[in-house]
Amino acid sequence: MSSRRTTTIAGSLVTASFSAVMILALPAVAEDQGPGSGKGGKAVDEAPAGVKLSTLLPERISVDNGSRKTAITATVRNEGTKNSGSVRLLVVGFDGLTVKNVPGCAAIPEQDLPEGSNSGFACPVGDLAAGASKSYAVDATFDTGRTGKICLPVQTADGSKTFWQQGPVPFGTTNPSPNAPATPLLLGTDNTPAAPSGDELPRTGPADVLPWGAAGAALLAAGAAGLWWSRRRPERREA
Repeated sequence: MSSRRTTTIAGSLVTASFSAVMILALPAVAEDQGPGSGKGGKAVDEAPAGVKLSTLLPERISVDNGSRKTAITATVRNEGTKNSGSVRLLVVGFDGLTVKNVPGCAAIPEQDLPEGSNSGFACPVGDLAAGASKSYAVDATFDTGRTGKICLPVQTADGSKTFWQQGPVPFGTTNPSPNAPATPLLLGTDNTPAAPSGDELPRTGPADVLPWGAAGAALLAAGAAGLWWSRRRPERREA
């Protein structure tokens, strides 16, 4: 049996406790991020009538070549004419891009990350009014010697439906500057490392659409978030 097959989770609950206050807007501090873009985004499950959810990522980010640190602003918005109902935003990193922290959000346990990802956070957006948006400051690191991707699904609070998913979409540069203090990366660009063997990039993780969410209960009140996945990493088995 393939370890990559989708496993339906019925009645199981993984709760990540956190004490955090939901934020209205916490933009990442980065002057060179440029306008937000929905590049790499697509609708998945049909949203309720009058609800139109989407996300935005910056057109460009800057990575410190010494610390590998970078800041990314992730925005969810409702361009519809009716309130969204209770929804959550997931911020998931792949390959050389690792999500370190998203204030106001709960870290997804390693065993519940989608296959191929290395990190992720679940953000309880709540009921997003028509025409409203909410932004989150994403602290991350980026290994410029590798490719790096990020994914932003917008789901019902219980994860049973995914209304929108941006990514996994890459950040990268085709003109690396290893001796510069920072490397600018562009959204939707596969990274070309400056290191030797730059022609062969490590490529891991699923392509295109990830099947997010399965059956589960509603997101708990402030202080806890329930996380469910229809696709989980295979359990480690002792020899």
